[in-house]
Amino acid sequence: MELFGFELKRKTADKEEAKKKSFVLPMEDDGSSYISTGAGSHFGQYIDLDGAFGTKSDADLIRRYRDISQQPECDAAIEDIVNEAIVGDSDSAPVDIILDDLEQPDNIKKQISEEFYRILELLQFNHYAHDIFRKWYIDGRLYYHIIVDEKSPQKGMLEIRPIDPTKIRKVREVESDKDPATNADIIRKITEYYIYQDTNLSNTNQGLKISKDAIQYTTSGILDASRKKILSHLHKAIKPVNQLRMMEDSLVIYRLSRAPERRIFYIDVGNLPKGKSEEYLKNVMANYRNKMVYDANTGEVKDDRKHMSLLEDFWLPRREGGRGTEITTLPGGENLGQIDDIIYFQKKLYKSLNVPVNRLEQEAQFSLGRSTEISRDEVKFQKFIDRLRKKFSYLFMDLLKTQLILKGIITEQDWFEFKELINVDFLKDSHFAELKDNEILRERIDILGQVDQYIGTYFSRDWVRKNVLMQSDSDIEQMINEIEDERSSGEIEPEDEDINDNDAEV
Repeated sequence: MELFGFELKRKTADKEEAKKKSFVLPMEDDGSSYISTGAGSHFGQYIDLDGAFGTKSDADLIRRYRDISQQPECDAAIEDIVNEAIVGDSDSAPVDIILDDLEQPDNIKKQISEEFYRILELLQFNHYAHDIFRKWYIDGRLYYHIIVDEKSPQKGMLEIRPIDPTKIRKVREVESDKDPATNADIIRKITEYYIYQDTNLSNTNQGLKISKDAIQYTTSGILDASRKKILSHLHKAIKPVNQLRMMEDSLVIYRLSRAPERRIFYIDVGNLPKGKSEEYLKNVMANYRNKMVYDANTGEVKDDRKHMSLLEDFWLPRREGGRGTEITTLPGGENLGQIDDIIYFQKKLYKSLNVPVNRLEQEAQFSLGRSTEISRDEVKFQKFIDRLRKKFSYLFMDLLKTQLILKGIITEQDWFEFKELINVDFLKDSHFAELKDNEILRERIDILGQVDQYIGTYFSRDWVRKNVLMQSDSDIEQMINEIEDERSSGEIEPEDEDINDNDAEV
């Protein structure tokens, strides 16, 4: 069957892959389902998505993630993570591309940068960056349909359309042959594609097979123990959220039921038979509860016998020989203000989401102090954000690869050489980044002032530049050239000849 969507030509890669013989499937971290087909077998055009692929369970898992994300504490933690990862700025885009390490002509770099910004435009990332990152963090995956003109693919992408992850699934179809010597199953070919099914548009269980090049698929990179399902970063928060909900519900029920004081009426029924004593008790209850109420809306006077069951009094019969009719009170709960259990599960939830607890506590104060005051939890949290950004950047890298190959700017072989040299830079909070950089520079200058008197005696200028100021060889060369240019132009006064000679030697 011909797959829906376009395919990138990769004959050389397919031939190289065919030369590799193995009985072990390649290790993947995208949660794809495998279908094994023997030699000469035929795989059907349609597939039941509620069957062996586990799409239904994946869809239920995604819905579960979305449900727990609505928990107030969980939502606050997610917002803190997203706000830290995606920094909005009216003057700059949330992400940028860095090509400094790419040793290619300037015209190639310019084309790569232009196509990168074209992808951001198609994604409308400057406007919806927060929403896109939040969906990826909660669901644990993102799917996009890449729409191109199949008659003129060199025009590049026309549109990048998001797909609901509960309706699509990646599949690998494995074709194997029997090894005549060992009778082992030798993998001959692996075909990748996607299966899409929208039950809102179709009542059947038939799915549409889509070419893998027509879909952009980005995951969280987290797999379950069997390495068959993609998990969200919220997966470890499922249990703490459910525990917190149960504790909060039980606390509310306990407070409502034990908060009011109850009256206990002991009614003396003498030696009346059981039936008559119950009837007598009911009559007393009815007479006592008979309450005349004036309705200002209708102008009527009527009996009001509506009482909440949890606020009702207790009516107990008492036989002859007792103490007679008596009215006492049942006090309310005395430990209604104890919420230590709630606080414990709240902190457990925060820890499961890798968010510092003091960020989510209302009594914690916000300080714009020195960077040295940053706690260890904040450092760990920043490293967690950096890992999230690295994983999320695969979205831009995969789309950039497809766009560059479609337009003929590079080949797929070129991409394997370029991809490690292309970096996606996320905009950082300018104030805190500036505080950190200034603090580091201040410490280096202080150390430089202490070792300056030992330069030429115990330390060389080259060693000080590299180990105190942490300058690389290119930084040192650049600084020397700039200083020489400033001296020659008269912007700064030339120093003694020894310094000039030492700088020239460096």
